[in-house]
This record gives sequence, C-alpha cells and structure tokens, in this order.
Amino acid sequence: MHHDCSPPIVHRDISSKNILLSSDLEAHVSDFGTARFLKPDSPIWTTFAGTYGYAAPELAYTMAVTEKCDVFSFGVLAIEILMGKHPSELISFIQTSGAHKIIIKEILDPRLSPPTKRQSVKELALIMNLAISCLETSPQSRPTMRTIAQMLEMETAEEF
Repeated sequence: MHHDCSPPIVHRDISSKNILLSSDLEAHVSDFGTARFLKPDSPIWTTFAGTYGYAAPELAYTMAVTEKCDVFSFGVLAIEILMGKHPSELISFIQTSGAHKIIIKEILDPRLSPPTKRQSVKELALIMNLAISCLETSPQSRPTMRTIAQMLEMETAEEF
C-alpha cells in the first residue's frame, strides 16, 4: 500500500478486526473506509480515525497521518498475534523503559504449544524484534513496511 501503489495509500486502521484470513490462512487487509491517498513525504492532517490501542502516539498531538502510523499499528498487531491478546501493557513498558529485549517465552500466547524447532524460535524472535522496532516513539526511527517485508522474506528464503 505504501510502496507499490501510486499514489501510496495509508490505511489508518490496521488492527485485528481489519485482517481477514483466506481459506489457506493468508492474511489480507480489509476495510479501507478510513484509508487515504498519501503524497510522498507529506502527511495528511485529519481528525482521528482508527482503533484506539493501535494508533501511533504522534496522532494524539499532531493529527498528522503518515505511512509510519500504519507501521506502528502493524507492530501492535504483530505482538498481539504472538501474545494472543492486545499488548497494551507491553507497549507501555517498551516505550517508557526503552526495553528492547523481551523474553519471547514469557509473552507467547499460553494457549499454544511453545515452539520446538530452533528455526521456529528464530522466526519468532525476528517477528518480535521487527514488531518492537515498529513501536519506536519517533516515527522516523520506525522501519518502512517495505523493509519489514524484505526482512520477513529473507527469513523465509533461508528456510529453503
């Protein structure tokens, strides 16, 4: 949406309620009702749209929407998937303490069996580290979605 569309699209509401799974469990973003076209390197000034708990912190004081707002929301969603619940307390801890080292076994959804293969643990660590990088307080410090996708693709390619 941010890099392969012209003009780029900012979704503004990346959350668990707006991700649909296909029959082969492939995730698809849905509900583009709040989406806007984005002029490159130019924020959209707007009223709040989205789901509380997923919105980037800068929206509270600037109301400027950029692709980095979607990146923040993606980070929240990725951690939510790992934890099996919304990670509000973990996000607060990360942002206030600056802690970037999280023990994955302590936050994984307890309803799931822990990973057994070394590769699975490595993949979970990568996802967690990418998600945490998406939660940086400064939008400029967050990666782009293209960078995240490339990192995940490289990890997948290493498996084969």
